[in-house]
Amino acid sequence: MPRRTATMLASTLMLIALLCAGVLIPVPYAEMSPGPTVNTLGEHDGEPVLQISGHKTYPTDGHLNMTTVRVTSADFRMNMVEAVYGWLAHDSKVVPHDTLYPDGKTEEQSTQENAEEFSQSQESAKVAALKELGVPVKSWVIVSTVVKGSPAEGRLHAGDVIESVDGTAVKQPADVAKLVTRHKPGQKVVFTVVPAKEQAAAEKAHRTATRKQDVTITTTTSADGGAKRAVVGISAGTDHTFPFTIDIKLADVGGPSAGLMFALGIYDKLTPGSLTGGRFVAGTGTIDDNGTVGPIGGVEMKTVGARSKGARYFLTPADNCAAAAKDTPDGLTLVRVETIGDALDALKDIRSGDTAALPKCTTKG
Repeated sequence: MPRRTATMLASTLMLIALLCAGVLIPVPYAEMSPGPTVNTLGEHDGEPVLQISGHKTYPTDGHLNMTTVRVTSADFRMNMVEAVYGWLAHDSKVVPHDTLYPDGKTEEQSTQENAEEFSQSQESAKVAALKELGVPVKSWVIVSTVVKGSPAEGRLHAGDVIESVDGTAVKQPADVAKLVTRHKPGQKVVFTVVPAKEQAAAEKAHRTATRKQDVTITTTTSADGGAKRAVVGISAGTDHTFPFTIDIKLADVGGPSAGLMFALGIYDKLTPGSLTGGRFVAGTGTIDDNGTVGPIGGVEMKTVGARSKGARYFLTPADNCAAAAKDTPDGLTLVRVETIGDALDALKDIRSGDTAALPKCTTKG
């Protein structure tokens, strides 16, 4: 066999081997791509996304779209060819698998966590919108979760209202951990609580819950691998009573990143006039009870998805501005926001057409 032919044959066989390896050998990466975008002012699957009863609402127009990111499943194993394609594509992003599913987290665990975050974001969106409108909302600290096998299991239950710890009134969730960790592991701590069932019955009857009980729990040592500290095995959260009913109907979505857009949609429906002036505005961002907007993941994919559906403006958390501005889709203006108040100010400029002074995102933030 001539040397040239042998060289070409060897090169071809090596190329085939490399291609086979690229297809067959998995790599530790996952892919993110633009997910669905839904108008919070409109309908989804045939029913309004925001449903408000017990309070006057007003007509709305335009778009206030929440945005999502689609990710590969936890058990999907990307090969090298797929990874390279994803790296080169404009509308997808390849990230280490552990970024989406850290510490071996299963898809079921991730889905459950996202569902809980989504539920909490809805509550915070309602509170933030009503606070901005000056509508009072009653809040209290509750047992959010109880760790299986912990000292609190069977003693405290999700939904129990925590009134005090060792006689000290609890005002916010962080107070619970501070009061518990004053103890040494093995010492007793006393929770004064209103049982979840009693609280639910009181809310249904529109009265204040009165049946309280003291629950004494022996602390144990934290199992998080850090400094030894006393814990009882619960996480604390916040629950609210609203003066009227606000339901958010949106299935198959998880995570906390729609909070800002839900809050704006609620605000728009409860106020006369249109927040958008008929414009197509999309956005993202977590929101807390005080209306502070926080950063989210996958902002580059969300801007692509929003623009592909027709968005002209994108409300962007300040901490995501630099990443989003590196590759802004043509025709989309990134608006920097830190609070719901910032977003409302920006929408005022957008609907008036006076957008020169909008706080736009740059690669520096």
